[in-house]
Amino acid sequence: MAIRPGLKIGRVLGIPIYIHSTWLFIFALITYSLAVRFTQEHPQWTTTQHWTVGVLTSLLFFGSVIFHELSHSVVAKHYKIPVVSITLFIFGGVARIGREPSRAIEEFNIAIAGPLASGFLTAVFFVLTLLFPYSQMMGALATWLWETNLGLAVFNLLPGFPLDGGRIFRALVWGVSKDFTKATRVAGASGKLVAYAMILLGAWGAFNGHVTQGLWIAFIGWFLLTAAQESVAQITLRQTLTGLRAADVMSHEIPTVARDISLEEYGAEVLRTGRRCHLVLTDDRLAGMMNVHTLNSVPRDEWPHTSVQAVMVPREKILWASPDEPLLGLLERLLASDVKQMPVVGNSANGGAHIIGMITRDSILRVVQTRAELGHPAEEVEHRADAR
Repeated sequence: MAIRPGLKIGRVLGIPIYIHSTWLFIFALITYSLAVRFTQEHPQWTTTQHWTVGVLTSLLFFGSVIFHELSHSVVAKHYKIPVVSITLFIFGGVARIGREPSRAIEEFNIAIAGPLASGFLTAVFFVLTLLFPYSQMMGALATWLWETNLGLAVFNLLPGFPLDGGRIFRALVWGVSKDFTKATRVAGASGKLVAYAMILLGAWGAFNGHVTQGLWIAFIGWFLLTAAQESVAQITLRQTLTGLRAADVMSHEIPTVARDISLEEYGAEVLRTGRRCHLVLTDDRLAGMMNVHTLNSVPRDEWPHTSVQAVMVPREKILWASPDEPLLGLLERLLASDVKQMPVVGNSANGGAHIIGMITRDSILRVVQTRAELGHPAEEVEHRADAR
């Protein structure tokens, strides 16, 4: 399941780290639970000590989650796979990479890095418990953290996609079958089985007196089920877009506006034509790009006094597509960059580059929807692509 980034808290190894709004809930819940547990188990401590250890333990736990995700990211970057971000959310963390691994061994190594990192932290915190008794704050903190990191490693090794174990399973099936699509479908089916098992286990626990734990397990199972279903849907998307390129989908109509018009005038143009993106020209030369998202980022009372040139995306920051770029890779690039449209640039007869069209996320998704409605088989798409 895709997780939208929330509040950016910094960068580690060049990778932006975000906190999703749901993280605040789980952080507060874990901190409160730990403070209550330490109050019961260490009555000789002060209330300040109970809460201080609770907060520190929670922070170190989520630091462990970041370390887990960073391990995936470091290996992915080793294989030249861009890492877009790491986001902490209610179930832990997720590293967002720019594309899927191109080989089974890459998938295996990226996936196994997470559990190995959690196993390493398990060993570190366990050693601390040998140095500090449980009656001391450091010992209590280390005990909870080694047990939790061990649980995190074991849970992630379950063969349920998209857990690390599911990705390891996909890598093994991929390596044997040499078929990424088949491997993803098999791993997705395994993920659904694990998810259904967790939902049933959680429901059984809830009906047998363990309401909180049961509901939590069932909720995690539901999340995994949704993620597994999305992984299969992504394979369908890959098959649907196979063989298609930017030139097949782009619009040859290239709407333009002058740089010196006001945002109020630009808004009127958008309302009149329904076009959400325009190239900005200066004496017939490209100066930048303007769209509705950029328009809405400016307070409405400033529109009459602000020019398009003042807020447009400058030419040097515009992302370009080539007419021969595969549509699937282009869609991944649009999503990774969080942009909704790109100009398509071709080469003219004199060797110069010029804009020949515009392509948007919506235009790509319309192709996906239309082909799904017509039941367009992937084999036919590939056949047409080979015939070009």
